[in-house]
Amino acid sequence: MSRVRLGNVFVVSGPSGVGKSTLVRRVLEADPGVRFSVSHTTRRPRPGERDGVDYHFVDAAGFRALVASGAFLEWAEYQGNLYGTSRAAVDAPTREGFDMILEVEVQGAKQLQARLPDAVRVFILPPSLEVLEARLRERNTEDDVVTRRRLEIAREELAYAEQCQHRIVNDSIDKAIDELLRVIRDARRERA
Repeated sequence: MSRVRLGNVFVVSGPSGVGKSTLVRRVLEADPGVRFSVSHTTRRPRPGERDGVDYHFVDAAGFRALVASGAFLEWAEYQGNLYGTSRAAVDAPTREGFDMILEVEVQGAKQLQARLPDAVRVFILPPSLEVLEARLRERNTEDDVVTRRRLEIAREELAYAEQCQHRIVNDSIDKAIDELLRVIRDARRERA
């Protein structure tokens, strides 16, 4: 009887607007051995987002009940909304041998660094703060005050990049996808 290899956990973080979601979505399309941990959030869905696919959209009371029950590996408040990664969403697939990508804000990545010390930490960087600002404004999902606040937070979050094993500059989505796929393949080889 052969034993199933435990999957790796990849914690992908970076400032809001850096392209984490697009990058992760494309990596999932390219590698069938990778699964995505769908986070919980109290924020409202953006156009096109689906409950249970992009996020588990819950109200604040439901989120707080999950926190109290110990359901989350990490959770944080960001821009007035709560976000969290459930333990169950990570444990079951990795036991089945799937690699897991956790796309989280930097606060969550710091918590996961303590709770999942074997996780591979990947920080996605913008080519520049000017490019990041343009990307946030192109989204057209927040007002100017929220965008400026996201940029202030991004400046603080960039310092966390040094604590990650891998840093990928998202100046070209195709290049960034290739780099993240290489990180995943290398981690698999090391674990085999």
